[in-house]
Amino acid sequence: MRTPRTWTRPGGDRGSISLELAVLAPGLLLIVVVLVAAGRVALAGQGVEAAASDAAREASIARSSTAAAGSGQNAARQSLAQQGLRCASATVDIDTSGFTDPPGTPATITATVTCVVRLTDTAFPGVPGARTITATARSPLDIYRGRQ
Repeated sequence: MRTPRTWTRPGGDRGSISLELAVLAPGLLLIVVVLVAAGRVALAGQGVEAAASDAAREASIARSSTAAAGSGQNAARQSLAQQGLRCASATVDIDTSGFTDPPGTPATITATVTCVVRLTDTAFPGVPGARTITATARSPLDIYRGRQ
């Protein structure tokens, strides 16, 4: 006895790959946008930390609190520029109160760098327009050097 054959039409699955791609594409695009935004924030965080460290170190080798504030500001801005980090707004705060301590006592200089990184070019719903990144670094003053 013969069993009936089942015939399938050639090309019956036509268009299924296009449909799957249309369903998966928005999810894949969202993943790429989130990765780009996260990478930008991570790189900016490292850059701001490096700028704060440079500012604190540069300020700690100055001879006076006025010179320390100026050299720390310049060092932070140069560090941000050398790294190619474009901040929508950047602030550098140098705490030079360690210069008021008498020589022979331990003191530190503190530098705080704040950078607002724009994320608007990722232009995807749910991704914030900007992210504020702040880093603080400390550097010791030489306890045997005169302070002004």
